[in-house]
Amino acid sequence: MNIMQACRHPEIFAPWFRKPETYRGWFAFLTALFGLPMDDEQLELYQKHTGRKDAPTDAQREAWLVIGRRGGKSFHMALIAVYLACFFDYREYLAPGERATVLVIATDRRQARVILRYVRAMLDNIPVFQEMVQRDTADSFDLDNSTTIEVGTASFRSTRGYTFAAVLADELAFWRTDDAAEPDYAILDAIRPGMASIPTSMLLCASSPHARRGALWDAFKRFWGKDDAPLVWRASTREMNPTIPQSVVDRALERDQSSASAEYMAEFRTDIEQFVSLDVVEACVTPGVFERPYVSGVRYRGFVDPSGGSNDSMTLAIGHNEGDRVILDCVRERKPPFSPEAVVLEFAETLDRYRIREVEGDRYAGEWPREQFRKKGISYKIAEKTRSDLYRDMLPMLNSGTVDLLDSDRLVNQIVNLERRVIRGGKESIDHAPGGHDDLANAVAGVLNASVKPRHVTISEELRI
Repeated sequence: MNIMQACRHPEIFAPWFRKPETYRGWFAFLTALFGLPMDDEQLELYQKHTGRKDAPTDAQREAWLVIGRRGGKSFHMALIAVYLACFFDYREYLAPGERATVLVIATDRRQARVILRYVRAMLDNIPVFQEMVQRDTADSFDLDNSTTIEVGTASFRSTRGYTFAAVLADELAFWRTDDAAEPDYAILDAIRPGMASIPTSMLLCASSPHARRGALWDAFKRFWGKDDAPLVWRASTREMNPTIPQSVVDRALERDQSSASAEYMAEFRTDIEQFVSLDVVEACVTPGVFERPYVSGVRYRGFVDPSGGSNDSMTLAIGHNEGDRVILDCVRERKPPFSPEAVVLEFAETLDRYRIREVEGDRYAGEWPREQFRKKGISYKIAEKTRSDLYRDMLPMLNSGTVDLLDSDRLVNQIVNLERRVIRGGKESIDHAPGGHDDLANAVAGVLNASVKPRHVTISEELRI
């Protein structure tokens, strides 16, 4: 039974398509993905959304979906995963005791739960599939045909060691991890060897578009409109899901043309650029140096990025300058949840080891951080520059190689994943990408800026000198 027959079968997937006429775009895509015969309407949709002329006659081993938000990507990823796991037998390619895995990679835990609910609903409510389930865990289903459906979040470390029958990557344009500065490329590189032993294995990557960089943009740029290449399908939200009101799209376009064009019209953004390349940042890192000890006679400076302890990390960076070079000596990060008072005490002790009595930071929470640090004998000074300005002024240091950074993958990843964008009024803003974090990068940018600017020397400091 092919996938379109399964979608029309009343005892398999048909109950999930209550209004089949609203799924024409998806039915055309599924038909193309599995190389099935197309009717005239499907061929027209295929040509429109792929830029190709001739319909494929064989199932695709690699396909890319550039679809607007709320277009139905997550549901169809779950459906394809269940179909590939339940209707195919991969045992001829497996060693004794080995299992084939159909892996769905989500951008975060929340999205993973959404896809997992779709998969579980299909396995629980379709009797023939229900009988196949041997083991049901929090994030995977072992079937009696030696195949496992697993749903996980983006990490190149957790995708190694599998034999993949299929990998379905959801919203990969928004993957943000602590594992890699370029998580989409890193994860795809990690999974490809696991697909080599099953000749029918399939890689399907789907996402609404974002900036003109990363694996999704690279695939679109290289393969869209080309017949002898991996399939690339691009469509707006309403072209794939006409139940979304046009008024919703129109209002979004009125509020923010650039953002809504990406989210609903499936257009890659032209107003966002990468802040700095991975090569530039890595050239500033001293390998194997994770922290530098206090040295007598050196004047150190500190910068803190406070947090309330429930959402963002609280971070501290300490550095000093040596001539024209700025040296990063120490970083601290405490991830939530945590007690802010306890972290202030810990940071104060670290500052004390470097003989620092004044720390800079932003205006977070008004008087609270100033009061807490003051209780520990440390003055808290409000930074003159905004976060975006700190990043802007850090860039020349990175490009010129006058910065000596510590060996921290998390720091490198946060700096590399910063984005430059033009906001209303033509002003440039630099910040983390959607779903990303920059707490550590912000503290480091702050201390690097503080270390290169002249600082007023107090009378007490002159006496100590």
